[in-house]
Amino acid sequence: MSAWERGPGRLRVLVNEGERAPGEEEFPEDETYPVHRFPEITEFLHERWARGGAPHAWVETAEGPEGEAGYCHQRVAALRRRGRGSCVVAPLVIEGRAWGELYVARPVGAAVFGPAEAGLATVLAAVVAAGLTQSERLEEARRLAFTDPLTGLANRRLVDQRLDEALERHRAEGTVLSLVVCDLNGLKRVNDTEGHAVGDHLLERFGCVLSRGAARLGTGTLAARLGGDEFCLLALGPGADEVVAVAGEICAAAYALGVGEGVACGVASTGDPIGPVASARRLFRLADAAQYEAKGLGARHPVVAGRDDPVVRLADAVRTDDAGVVGAGQPGDGTRPAPPTERRRIRGRRRGGAGGTPPASG
Repeated sequence: MSAWERGPGRLRVLVNEGERAPGEEEFPEDETYPVHRFPEITEFLHERWARGGAPHAWVETAEGPEGEAGYCHQRVAALRRRGRGSCVVAPLVIEGRAWGELYVARPVGAAVFGPAEAGLATVLAAVVAAGLTQSERLEEARRLAFTDPLTGLANRRLVDQRLDEALERHRAEGTVLSLVVCDLNGLKRVNDTEGHAVGDHLLERFGCVLSRGAARLGTGTLAARLGGDEFCLLALGPGADEVVAVAGEICAAAYALGVGEGVACGVASTGDPIGPVASARRLFRLADAAQYEAKGLGARHPVVAGRDDPVVRLADAVRTDDAGVVGAGQPGDGTRPAPPTERRRIRGRRRGGAGGTPPASG
């Protein structure tokens, strides 16, 4: 059985079952064939399906079709090279697209495959494809469970999981842990005036900006959409200054999108003196509070939480909600941030240069 890897353009053999030819392995590590050599999989089958035909198996023989002189198709050449007399090839089709193939060969001297065997192979391929479809759907479901469907970034569930793991490593090894919380300004205005399709496109474009930022910080960094217009960047390993610099680049790139009103960005890092970070909840509070201040200031640069600055007091100035409502960026702690009027009065430590704009809505 082989799978079509569309990106690199090759058929990869997954398993060789039964009597194998010399050099064949049951589970080969790297047995691949350029897919352009097999146009029957990549080209004419699709044309046939477009005309209403159904996928079906076919037979090749080492002598070529009906003994045609000089015929040396890639499959025929392979049969001759491996001492096989005939083969039946059945495409594996998932949701109308060629996924790969089943390939069965018989040695020279054995009965040549005929229409009956081809029909059986067609049925068998359909059964295998049905199983693969379920497997593909399960894999897609697992992927979607941790992925934001609009931006392709990680979602809140994966952030919470990774943050807990990162905190354990931070406590055990002292690895620097940083959290950048970003709130996309002006999304509501874009949705109201230009439509939700434009708003969704803005979210997608900013998701790309954040993804590039994660790439800049390297392995151990996760870009995520928390929900609505709120995003975050979780970095384990890079120093605080490096994270703040990348956050500044994210702010600049967000303003350069030309849609919306930029982004409010807050940073909390154990590489800065922010005090004890005993829980993911507190790290989120600190980054969230810094982001609230950036929004209130209309800052075009990130605001960074420090041990003694007002951002920490804002992070601590939360009250229990009788209904147990969770504030943005505070997973499951039954609290919510300070009122907007208090946020606007806060002034904290900032890095990344001067400059600002009038407070943005969003």
